[in-house]
Amino acid sequence: MKKTSITYADSGVNIERAEKTKRRIGAIAKRTFTPQVLAGIGGFGALYGPNLKGMQSPVLVSSADGVGTKLKVAFATGRHRSAAADLVNHCVNDIAVQGARPLYFLDYIGSGRIDPSVIEQIVSGLADACRAHKCALIGGETAEMPGFYADGEYDLAGFITGIVDRKKVVTGKSIRAGDVLLGLPSVGLHTNGYSLARKLLQETAGYRLDEFVPRLGCTVADELLKPHRSYAKAIFALNDAGLLKGAAHITGGGIPGNLPRILPKGIEARITRGSWPELPLYGLLRAIGNVPEDDMARTFNMGLGMILVIAARDRAKASAALRKSKQKYFEIGSAARGQRGVCYE
Repeated sequence: MKKTSITYADSGVNIERAEKTKRRIGAIAKRTFTPQVLAGIGGFGALYGPNLKGMQSPVLVSSADGVGTKLKVAFATGRHRSAAADLVNHCVNDIAVQGARPLYFLDYIGSGRIDPSVIEQIVSGLADACRAHKCALIGGETAEMPGFYADGEYDLAGFITGIVDRKKVVTGKSIRAGDVLLGLPSVGLHTNGYSLARKLLQETAGYRLDEFVPRLGCTVADELLKPHRSYAKAIFALNDAGLLKGAAHITGGGIPGNLPRILPKGIEARITRGSWPELPLYGLLRAIGNVPEDDMARTFNMGLGMILVIAARDRAKASAALRKSKQKYFEIGSAARGQRGVCYE
C-alpha cells in the first residue's frame, strides 16, 4: 500500500499563500521608505543609515508595544486598518516623550491562518501612520501558526526606534515645585482599558457593537475604535523651543500609573479635578458598573492622552507653540514638594 504523503500545507501552513501575502505587503511598506533605508523588504535584517547631521551626541531610543484587546473589536467588525495605525501612534508617543523622533518601525503579526485581505489592511494602517511621522516601515514578521490562535484572530505588536541629540533628551529630572501640568485631550480609550470597557458595554449593559448609543453619539464599535492620537508634533514643538521639562504618555495605569514615572524624588503632581472635560464614555462606563473612582483612574486615561510639564514662567511661550502645532490643551495642575506620586485636589 502506498504511503500517503503529508505536506506542511496539510498541517495548516500554506507557504505559497504566505509568500504572495508578503509580496503584497512589501509593496505597501516600501511607500514609507526614506533615503536612509539601505535595503528592501525580504532580507534577514533591515538596514538603516541614520542622518546624524547637526547632532553632537545622538542617542537611539527604542520601544515595543501591542494593541491589546482592542483587537477583539477589530476582529468582530472587520476594521483592522485603524487599530494598526493606533499601534504606530502609541509607539511614536512612547519615544517622543523622551524627545526622540521616529526613524523606523517593525511589526509582528501572528495568526492561525493568514488572510491576505486582513494582513493587507493591517500593513496599510501601519504604513499610513508611519508615513504621517516620516518613519520607515522597514520590516517585520508575519507568522502562520495553526491551532495557536483562534480562527479569525491574530496578535499585533510593534517595535520602534527613534533618535534624539543627548542635549535634547527629556527625562523629567528638571521638574521642580511650581511647574505647570498641561493635559492634552484624548479622543477615547486610545489602546488601554478595553478588557473592562468591553465587559461593561457588551456583557453588563448588553450593547451590540453596531448599536447606536445616544449618550455616546455613535455606535459602540465607532466609540471603541476611535484612534489613538499622536502627540509628537506638540511635543517636538515645545522641546525644540527648550520649554519641555517632562512628558508622560497616559496609557495603561492611567494618570496615577504614568505621571509619577517622570517625576523626580520629592516631587508630587497635584491635579485639579474638573480642569478638563470628561468624555461621555467614562460617565457611561462608571454608571454601568458602579466602577470605583480609583479603578476608573488607574484603568482609563480619563480624557487625557498626554501630560506635559513646563515652567510657570513659560506659559505664554508654550501656549503659542501649542497653538502653532494646532494642539488643544488644558492646564490641569502643578508640581509640588511631596512624596512622588499623584494627588487630586
